[in-house]
Amino acid sequence: MYTALYRTERPETFDEILGQEHIVKILKNQVATGTVGHAYLFAGTRGTGKTSTARILAKAVNCTGEGEVPCGVCPSCRAIKEGSFIDMIEIDAASNNGVDNVRELRESVNYPPAVGKKKVYIIDEAHMLTSQALNALLKTLEEPPENVMFILATTDPQKLLQTILSRCLRLDFRRIPDAKIAEHMKKICDARGVTITQDALRLLASNADGSVRDGLSLLDQCLSGGGNSLDRDTVLEYLGTVADDFFIKLTDLVASGDAASGIVMLDEILRDGKDVKLLVSDWLSHYRSLLVSKYVDSPENILNMSTENVAKLMEQSKGMDLADIERGILLLSKTVNDVRYSSQPRILMELAIVMIAGSVSEESGAGGGGSRVNLKKNAEKTRISEKNTVSDQENAKKELAGGSNPTKSTEKTRISEKNTVSDQENAKKELASGSNQVKTAEQAAPVAPASESNQVKTAEQAAPVAPASENLSDIWDEVWDKVGSRGSMVMARLNSSLAGISDSDFKVIFTNKYAMEQVDRNAETFMNAMEEVTGKQLRMVTVFAEQSEEEPAQQSFLGEEVPLKDIESVGASEDDDSDGTSDEEFEALAKALEDEFDIKARIE
Repeated sequence: MYTALYRTERPETFDEILGQEHIVKILKNQVATGTVGHAYLFAGTRGTGKTSTARILAKAVNCTGEGEVPCGVCPSCRAIKEGSFIDMIEIDAASNNGVDNVRELRESVNYPPAVGKKKVYIIDEAHMLTSQALNALLKTLEEPPENVMFILATTDPQKLLQTILSRCLRLDFRRIPDAKIAEHMKKICDARGVTITQDALRLLASNADGSVRDGLSLLDQCLSGGGNSLDRDTVLEYLGTVADDFFIKLTDLVASGDAASGIVMLDEILRDGKDVKLLVSDWLSHYRSLLVSKYVDSPENILNMSTENVAKLMEQSKGMDLADIERGILLLSKTVNDVRYSSQPRILMELAIVMIAGSVSEESGAGGGGSRVNLKKNAEKTRISEKNTVSDQENAKKELAGGSNPTKSTEKTRISEKNTVSDQENAKKELASGSNQVKTAEQAAPVAPASESNQVKTAEQAAPVAPASENLSDIWDEVWDKVGSRGSMVMARLNSSLAGISDSDFKVIFTNKYAMEQVDRNAETFMNAMEEVTGKQLRMVTVFAEQSEEEPAQQSFLGEEVPLKDIESVGASEDDDSDGTSDEEFEALAKALEDEFDIKARIE
């Protein structure tokens, strides 16, 4: 029966182990000085020689030959190679991971070696042992009987208990360099009379990803096709991937924003039976090659590509910005991860083509579908522009007030307009009484002082929207609409007003301490609501404003404090016990209400 290459080419001595010189040096020195430990932990990725090294160490401690050990010719070495050595027990922890299996192991440990010097237990995939099994092994692993040695091999050492790790001598196996894998495969091909090109060797070594076993399995697949020669195209055909020219052309298409041609090109290559998951991974590697060739003068020393393709890569990378390469790497990295768990990987690769091509078109302004990231950026820019517009309007209104409070400025303007109307009415009455007072009326009722008129005109030109106080009031109402005002929060709403908004915070003034405490306890809710309304994160600053004793205030339904000194001066006195009030007093009271609350009172 045919035996796979990775089994026939398994190393039998320390010198045959590939790429693990640091481990070989330690083990050879311990064997030579007789300081071999009782427990080892071999950790590393797949196919780096953990199990093979464990078997070689078992040979070394049981070798009966003379000279350098293991000799490979003594009965113990031959038995271990054939797998018939009774004192070397290999356990697959993936299928023997229970407490009962460990109990059987603990019982067998008490028996001395039958034919060898040491009884060696090799526990492969040790991280698959359950926590109960590992705990059951602790004492035996720490103080095993004499002439007993444990070797634990794992690809995932972080899953082992710390108490296990502390009882073992840990040796970490590294990935094998591509050059060593290629050299090893070259020797195998020469021994079998097969001619293989350097490009084919580099391609096989690159796809091995640092694993000797994976590389030998790929080589075995190519040799099984028959023939006495292997080149790069033959290896590409057997591996199911495509040549570098495909990715160069596909990248050119998406770089020009032509997603349609890219999808058609993908369809043509998939019709030949290529694996889409492998295509996505190789396309990501191509973008990595673009990144390397853009900044490295001699990329052929790093990339496993032919000289002709390296020249094409360097030419392509010169025509691409770093942002384009970065965008391709990030999108394809996500796609590579997604296709592993997708039942429709082709759709994900087609989406990657459209996204990369669409992003390039959006950046260059050439049309096409823009990426979601760019759309979000545009929306953010629009929102910032709107905020700046509102900010400019508020600044203009502040200039109107000459640096004073915008609310006070608006109130002054309203009072001035009302006084103007009143003066005009008085002038008309004098005119109707028969006196010629037109000129006096015009002097008594000017529209507005020149300075104020110019300020109003400037304000209307600079900020034709609502006054700042009304904007703040609307914003505060929107915040309350999102927060909700029920129960005790109603009083908080009536006794609060938004005083201003800056780039970092917003200020709220309260006329009731209890209301301010209610809002402070829910500060995070109000800041989140303000973020939804304004679009930026702001810190809330609360201020308590005490009412003046000289001007008592009454709370209106809008939550604004309205001085009542003018109203109190026109109503009936407390000592007045009459049923009603004179018409003149009613009219005065109605006018005061209209002036203060801007409402029309009905007198019956």
